[in-house]
Amino acid sequence: MAEKTIYRIVFINQEEVYELHAHYVGQSDVFGFIEIEDLIFGEKSALVIDPTEERLESEYAGVTRTHVPLHSVLRIDEVEKRGTNKISPATGSVASVTPFPRTSLPKRTDK
Repeated sequence: MAEKTIYRIVFINQEEVYELHAHYVGQSDVFGFIEIEDLIFGEKSALVIDPTEERLESEYAGVTRTHVPLHSVLRIDEVEKRGTNKISPATGSVASVTPFPRTSLPKRTDK
């Protein structure tokens, strides 16, 4: 049986940098978002438990698919092995990334 492809997705969420691993990443049906599915977390039997990964696992518990705004994504890599999922503070050049401007739709006047 062929092994599934593993992706590392790095994105900004509420002034923190999230690094997740998943088996599927694609364009979402929701305009301006990417879709991340089949998230990969560490083994339950591991002796050393990383509190950051544990926080991510509880945050995404019960989530089958998540949609991330395209302008929040820093990079997506196809990797050979799953690394550690982590959250780190957005500092340095990452903290100074200007988000893509959001435009609001004009108000309807035909009501």
